[in-house]
Amino acid sequence: MKRIAVPVKKTNQIDDHFGHCDYYGVFDIAENNEVVYFETIKAEQGCGCKSNIASVLADRGVSVMLAGGIGGGAINVLGNWGIEVVRGCSGDATEIVNEFAKGNIIDSGESCLQHGHHHGNVEGSTCSH
Repeated sequence: MKRIAVPVKKTNQIDDHFGHCDYYGVFDIAENNEVVYFETIKAEQGCGCKSNIASVLADRGVSVMLAGGIGGGAINVLGNWGIEVVRGCSGDATEIVNEFAKGNIIDSGESCLQHGHHHGNVEGSTCSH
């Protein structure tokens, strides 16, 4: 079983800035790649790299974060807690998790360079495939 977290807006869309999301969706993926469980964790507002979200997610068994825009500091903090970050995701969180479970999502390799940077995604994009 793999546990995945996704920073999301109230509309279940992946937030394009990790530190500004409304909550984190946490999904379990079974051995057959089926999404079998979902819960939400309220997000603290502000810088993701300075919040305690990495420890909270790690304590809940999260091993992967599917994110839109995310800075290097947050990536380092999550990594220190054993959470791999896949960057460049956008769209409906549940759909992205299903695509990740099928092996169709890869890391874009792009991080935010500064706080306050606006992250734009190509219309209709989901993640780097």
